[in-house]
Amino acid sequence: MQKTTSYPKLNIAAQSLLAQVGNTPLIELRKVTSGLSENVRVFAKAEWFNPSGSFKDRVALSIISAGLESGELTPEKRLLDSTSGNMGIAYATFCAALGIPLTLAMPANATPERIAILRALNAELILSEPSGGSSGAMQVVRALAAAHPEKYFYANQYDNSANWLAHYHGTGAEIYAQTEQRVTHFVAGMGTSGTLMGAGRYLREANPAIEIIAVQPKESKHDLPGLKHMRSVSLVPGIYDESFPDDFVNVETDAARGMVRRLARDEGLFVGPSAGAAALAALRVAQDLEAGTVVVVLPDAGVKYLSDAALWR
Repeated sequence: MQKTTSYPKLNIAAQSLLAQVGNTPLIELRKVTSGLSENVRVFAKAEWFNPSGSFKDRVALSIISAGLESGELTPEKRLLDSTSGNMGIAYATFCAALGIPLTLAMPANATPERIAILRALNAELILSEPSGGSSGAMQVVRALAAAHPEKYFYANQYDNSANWLAHYHGTGAEIYAQTEQRVTHFVAGMGTSGTLMGAGRYLREANPAIEIIAVQPKESKHDLPGLKHMRSVSLVPGIYDESFPDDFVNVETDAARGMVRRLARDEGLFVGPSAGAAALAALRVAQDLEAGTVVVVLPDAGVKYLSDAALWR
């Protein structure tokens, strides 16, 4: 298990856009929770309130900050990383604001909204083979970084400790304060696993009785962008520790996508598929409780998935 340490932060006092990252609201779910014990409450951490629209703003800013302060990210280098969409959009937002050139590899079957947003933000895109998924995109950038170390700062979100530290110092601390220390269960999906590992570490240190629940797709092949079934992926994130979660909830694609529609129509929360999966897992955890406060991270809004007509049928 990695030791919890601090990381250098970018001075953002004069950066009004960057200063908006974090402190996202906690919204109680009220209609989809019908049938639960009256002593159980479920709260959603609404991460689409971040400037670029997702939880990845926390990580992108943390990685850029650490790179600049360490001197590894210099004016002569381009920031390089792989993405399934949200992280790339976060990088592109802050790189545009800071004047940092950016190169991203992303599977070519990413939603057209994501590709259009990245191009609008002036990111250089390498569209990798769809069959390779996020692991294929990662292999593309690793090869580029190895071939041209003088040209690229390889951010490597999957293995970079600035990833989970962003959630340790931010997401976890916010949840503990926003629930007035009442949180009993923390639920988060796994892609890089940074949210689970970082926020989970903070909460476990604050109160060892808090249960940390990892959410992943039930199927190795699924339609839940941004999520991974860790035991079936070829490249497991270096920041991930399988022994850390107290429990795992495996979520079916169709059920998760159904929850996306329920959240929109019953709660007014317009979220993406990974948020639907996380919310469904949180409700499954909550239904087994007699009392407790469950907090689930909803990573992004649904706007990047509008072209998926079947999702909104």
